[in-house]
Order: sequence, then C-alpha cells, then structure tokens
Amino acid sequence: MNKAELIDHVAANADLSKVAAGAAVEAVLSGVTGALSNGGSVSLVGFGTFSVADRAARTARNPRTGEAIQVAASKAPKFKAGKALKDAVK
Repeated sequence: MNKAELIDHVAANADLSKVAAGAAVEAVLSGVTGALSNGGSVSLVGFGTFSVADRAARTARNPRTGEAIQVAASKAPKFKAGKALKDAVK
C-alpha cells in the first residue's frame, strides 16, 4: 500500500472526502516526523512505537577497493511493532 492507497482507505473507512483524508494522513505523518526530529518518540498503543536511535561512529570498508573509511555518528528513525500489530500479522 502506498500513500495514495492509504488516503483512499482512510477516506472510505472514516466517511471522509479524499481531500480531508489526505489532510489527516499528512497531519499524522508530520506529527510523527516533528516529534522524532525533536528527539522524542511516538507511541501508538497496539500499533507500535517510533523512536530515534543513535548510531555510533565506525570504520567501514569500501567494497570495491577495500579501503577503510570513517562513517560519522548519526541518528536514525526506528520502529518497534506493538503486540496487536504482531498478532495481526501472524
């Protein structure tokens, strides 16, 4: 399912127009993005938790030349599925 299909699904199940459903989906995504960019997390009970993981600096190798390169420390988004989501997928 892509973003357009998600908007169609929300519109059909919530009895909203596609424009209103698109605005709702955008609001949710921007809320999650904003919370993560501020270093916070978003917990949706039964669905899962979005958080930010710190990645330490490390030495990697260029697969073509074998040369060692330094990879800087960074932050990455992380998702941990909740129990209800895990059970639904089984």
